[in-house]
Amino acid sequence: MTIADLKKDNLILLECISGSKAYGLEIATSDTDIRGVFYLPRDQFYGLNYIPQVADATNDTVYYELGRFIELLGKNNPNILELLATPADKTLVRHPIMDEIKPELFLSKKCKDAFGGYAFTQVKKATGLNKKIMNPMGKRKKSILEFCYVLRAQGSIVLSKWLEETGRQQENIGLVSIPHFRDTFGLYYDELGTKKYAGVMKKEAASMVLLSSIPKQEAPISHLHFNQDGYTKYCKDYKEYWNWVEKRNEARYQNTIDSGKNYDAKNMMHTFRLLDMAIEILRDGKIRVERPNREELLSIRRGERPYDDLLREAEEKMRMVEQVYEDSSLPPQPNMNEVNALLVNLREQLYGGSSGPV
Repeated sequence: MTIADLKKDNLILLECISGSKAYGLEIATSDTDIRGVFYLPRDQFYGLNYIPQVADATNDTVYYELGRFIELLGKNNPNILELLATPADKTLVRHPIMDEIKPELFLSKKCKDAFGGYAFTQVKKATGLNKKIMNPMGKRKKSILEFCYVLRAQGSIVLSKWLEETGRQQENIGLVSIPHFRDTFGLYYDELGTKKYAGVMKKEAASMVLLSSIPKQEAPISHLHFNQDGYTKYCKDYKEYWNWVEKRNEARYQNTIDSGKNYDAKNMMHTFRLLDMAIEILRDGKIRVERPNREELLSIRRGERPYDDLLREAEEKMRMVEQVYEDSSLPPQPNMNEVNALLVNLREQLYGGSSGPV
């Protein structure tokens, strides 16, 4: 089933402009996102071919089947609650049956995690982006040689530098484990290259040092410590960083860099929007889609606020969410028996006793 099929067969119950344009936070380059609700023809709903969602290739336009829509409302899903409460001037199609779906039936304390939890995720994402921008990783992946340290006098020196300074080769090193000294080894060196020590590693991608079989009478020239935990973390960070580079939206990233604020300004704007909405729902029991503080939010999107200030303010709003949650008169969760009864009633109105959609 396609969006064209939904429109041709008059199956759309609700169709709204959503996203930034619904919030009143659009800019010149903002896309027009469409969200809506549909119902299936009778034979498809009662048969095996149930379809919960129909979307275009870019997901800029998405319609939810009535049952899926009600299910997500019951979970206090932010996007779905916003769709239900879309202002009239952003509503393109609205079947009269939609008037029977009242926001009050669904609003509950679950919105703290639905709205506030998502906002917290956005803060973490912004923090992660800030960390990536401020701490870029070189394309060359470091080897374990840069995480090995040789004991020298009362300190230590990184193995790669020790090799450079002494003119030695890692291939001629022999390492032997030391009992009760985790990741610390006796370091032996074959000056002539005739003893066939294993070396520290065989290939650049090695994740562990190699051990050699060395006669007990031989004495180590020093001791080596391999910071294995540090190398494991570095590999994880390296993979995460370059996966992010590969998948990032370059235009959006460049806008972040050009702003000089080193955070994803659009994500941060929506963080504040979601936190404000969580507070309003818990305190007032109402969903307000179009934001009254448009200029304040757009200034965040433009990167006009220092990152640290925004982070502190977001944390303060999170504490406020917790406070209004404790004081809220909303129920802990929607009454799912009433929700189920509503859906049954809506289905009966739509399908009745006829042989097809009405």
